[in-house]
Amino acid sequence: MSDLSGFIAGLPKAELHVHHVGSASPAVVAGLAARHEGQTAVPADPAELARYFEFTDFAHFIDVYLSVVDLIRDATDVRALTYGVAEDMAAQNIRYAELTVTPYSSVRRGIPGEAFMEAIEDARVAAERDLGVVLRWCFDIPGEAGLESAEVTERLALDLRPDGLVSFGLGGPEIGVPRPQFQPYFDRARAAGLHSVPHAGESTGPQTVWDAIRVLGAERIGHGTQSVKDPALVEYLGEHGIALEVCPTSNIATRVVERIEEHPIRRMVDAGLTVTVNSDDPPMFGTTLNREYEVAAQLLDLDESGVAELARQAVRSSFLEDGGKAKLLAEIDAYAAGTAAG
Repeated sequence: MSDLSGFIAGLPKAELHVHHVGSASPAVVAGLAARHEGQTAVPADPAELARYFEFTDFAHFIDVYLSVVDLIRDATDVRALTYGVAEDMAAQNIRYAELTVTPYSSVRRGIPGEAFMEAIEDARVAAERDLGVVLRWCFDIPGEAGLESAEVTERLALDLRPDGLVSFGLGGPEIGVPRPQFQPYFDRARAAGLHSVPHAGESTGPQTVWDAIRVLGAERIGHGTQSVKDPALVEYLGEHGIALEVCPTSNIATRVVERIEEHPIRRMVDAGLTVTVNSDDPPMFGTTLNREYEVAAQLLDLDESGVAELARQAVRSSFLEDGGKAKLLAEIDAYAAGTAAG
């Protein structure tokens, strides 16, 4: 795996399922926790922070995630977080990423919508200029916050639409948060030209994925881990080329899959589904996109050629404009050819 790990580290990559706040490095989180000491349960000590990120189940993960969200309290925090995420991506040779952003969480904590948009856009432009990392946004509804959050997210997306916004999503817990209630918001977002990419089938069964497709018009599925339990759904996903944003380590960390050996990614690929590999909330789960490629390579028995094809699949499944896709695919091809020749 050491040779393959080196190949993965240098491979130009795209990431389609990674959360904005969930990508905050431990150093950034610890710094924010120190800044707000006495007002947060998040520890500033790195060792304690590592223990804080040990999740008992999905509900516990949500609680911890929201406590980190609460550390982002002004536009300066937003800008620093966003650029810091891009720096971590550049270090992994991630060339393009669709970052899932939850503006409702920041706006309800008092950051004006206009200031939030300016902060993420300033970071996006700087990341492309300075680091060669192209960022795009998926604004997602935090499902646990109900229809008010959907209303605010839609308004922010459509009325203050930043240049980098490409898609509209739905995150948070699935249990007790039925997908159909969000249909009007997705209808309006899609009518405005945004792509539909809700989370579904992560901690609930295949019906949530069906709802995401039939009711919310999903073009990709966030996670879709439980899809393999429904043969009709597997057939539909394959026939319509609806990509799954698979996050193996995340599924173990949140206990939606018990053991990595039991992860359904192999069944997905064997069934002919379009699979992309992603890191979700990497520092919280003690992972990176490079590490997720290594995990996928082990589970799928991939060599360098197979890993390069995984990278191409992410690019093809992305909402990057055609010219950008062609450029990144050519980078992957050149890297793979150069490595093979060497």
